[in-house]
Amino acid sequence: MGAGRYGKGVAGISRYLVCLLTFAGMSFAQNLSPSSPPSTSPPASTSTQSPDVAPPQEDDSGGFVFKKEIEEVVLHATVVDDQNHLVTGLGRDKFEVYEDGKRQELTSFHKERVPVALGILIDNSGSMLPKRAKVNEAALRLVDASQQEDRVFVVNFGDDAFLDQDYTQDVGKLRAALQRVETRGSTALYDALIGAVDHLNKTSPLQKKVLLVVTDGRDNASQATFHEVLHKLQSKNGPVLYTIALEQNERRDDTDRQSLRTLSEQTGGTAFFPSSLDEVQSIASAIAQDIRSQYVIGYRSSNPHTAGTYHSIQVQAVGGPTRLRVATRAGYYSGNLGSNESHSKGY
Repeated sequence: MGAGRYGKGVAGISRYLVCLLTFAGMSFAQNLSPSSPPSTSPPASTSTQSPDVAPPQEDDSGGFVFKKEIEEVVLHATVVDDQNHLVTGLGRDKFEVYEDGKRQELTSFHKERVPVALGILIDNSGSMLPKRAKVNEAALRLVDASQQEDRVFVVNFGDDAFLDQDYTQDVGKLRAALQRVETRGSTALYDALIGAVDHLNKTSPLQKKVLLVVTDGRDNASQATFHEVLHKLQSKNGPVLYTIALEQNERRDDTDRQSLRTLSEQTGGTAFFPSSLDEVQSIASAIAQDIRSQYVIGYRSSNPHTAGTYHSIQVQAVGGPTRLRVATRAGYYSGNLGSNESHSKGY
């Protein structure tokens, strides 16, 4: 009995202290000067708390406990057979996901069409002037294939990048933004990409994110480097990148092709190098079909995470006697990549 009374006494004292501290905190908040502007800085508790730790929750005894939450890694995967035909009828049990070589348990799986936040980035340099009409129509074809829930924004870039239309599904507004052509200056492709990724990460109303870049020149004006752009694209749950690289009078060199191919393929997208402007329409249709045929696969990583650490991803799919190939992101960096923020144009 004595021990029982002692336990109840401690619990009562604990509850009293919690109430007392809560009342003191409320009194302190009420005594703040009403003329003082609200602070724009985050609370101290959030600046030091790990992003993988959930807010404290009250337990049955009146105390507080912290519960660790691991953010789900979401992959958008396209599967093709050995003839490069899309394979769309696979079930959850046909997929295996490995992170850093360790098999992961799937926490979610979807085959249905998922709403998309799509950013269309069009090169606005001088050499694009005679090509813009067909490029714009191809971009609008991609918009026409979208769903009602999708949201699209348009960025025109040359020396600088301009957000000429933020998220919308209004084709008229998107067409007007694509027709804002000021073809002059150089090509700051990498800066435009970093700005687009930041815009998606900070403002996207949807989880699935896709970027389409159409350009006819190599980057020759960016502050950001190729490696910084690749790093930014590989943030957790970053966008899938598709690139259409048109040829100029001089053929694009292999180094430039490989850079664009790497940026796209590392995110699960594709880089296209059409030999004719007439191919752009069919490429846009292929991209639209690709986006709509993706599997959405989620898992919570079982590996230890340190901010800035790269985690490789491999996804395997099995479906009958045919060997299948899965296109998805090759990996991601955990934590924030603040070192790249200085290069963002901010739109």
